[in-house]
Order: sequence, then structure tokens, then C-alpha cells
Amino acid sequence: MNIRYRWRAPAATLAALLAISPIAARADSDTYEFQLIDSSTKAGEGVILAARLINKRSGKPVSDAVIFAWRIDMAPDGMPTMTGSLEPHTSDEPGVYRFKANLTMEGAWRLSLAAKVQGESQTIVGRPLLQVQP
Repeated sequence: MNIRYRWRAPAATLAALLAISPIAARADSDTYEFQLIDSSTKAGEGVILAARLINKRSGKPVSDAVIFAWRIDMAPDGMPTMTGSLEPHTSDEPGVYRFKANLTMEGAWRLSLAAKVQGESQTIVGRPLLQVQP
């Protein structure tokens, strides 16, 4: 085996670990934040959830973000594998990103979002909590 190829796998693993480490994501978590418009809702199908992405330094909403990953689960209640369906939904309010969700169970849910913002090199990650009532 060629020495050059022997070191590629460990180097790639290290690069992946650094990319997802809390240290790598820290700068943008100080600047941006996802906030739920309403942190409580009723259980059911077709529930519309809305999250606002704000720039914490200016206090202004960020309307040009590209949300590229989303998930909703019950990790706060100790059930990370209990997920609900979630799909993007239209929004006409600047900086507000809406999703249509099927929330089949009452309890605490975590909405996980990942976004890219123009001019920022790092991914913005948010995990606001939602309380679902019966």
C-alpha cells in the first residue's frame, strides 16, 4: 500500500470530526439563533410550525437563509428515535421559516434545523424545543 493512501482515511476522519465538533460550530451560535414563534402546540397532523432565524448582534431577522436539513424528534423526553414527519411550508414573513408537521404524541419535541447564510462560512444549527399538548 502506498504511504500517501494509508494516511488519507485517518485524515478524512479527523477532518469530519473537526467539522462537527462543538468548537467548529460555536462562532455562529453566538451570532444566529432559531426561535420558535410559538413554543407550544396541539398534537395532530398538518400542524404548522414557524421558526424565526435572527441575527443576535443586530436583532434583525435573517430572510436569505437556506434551510437544507430539518428533523423533529422527541429527544427531550428521552425518545430520540420517535420522529414526526416534517416538510417545508411557504412563508411570506421575512426571516420566518415554516414547516408542516405530523406530531402524533404529546410531550417535548426538538426541532433541529441546519441553514446556510450568505457571507457565513459555517452552518447555522438550531434545536429549539416545542411542547405538544393533547
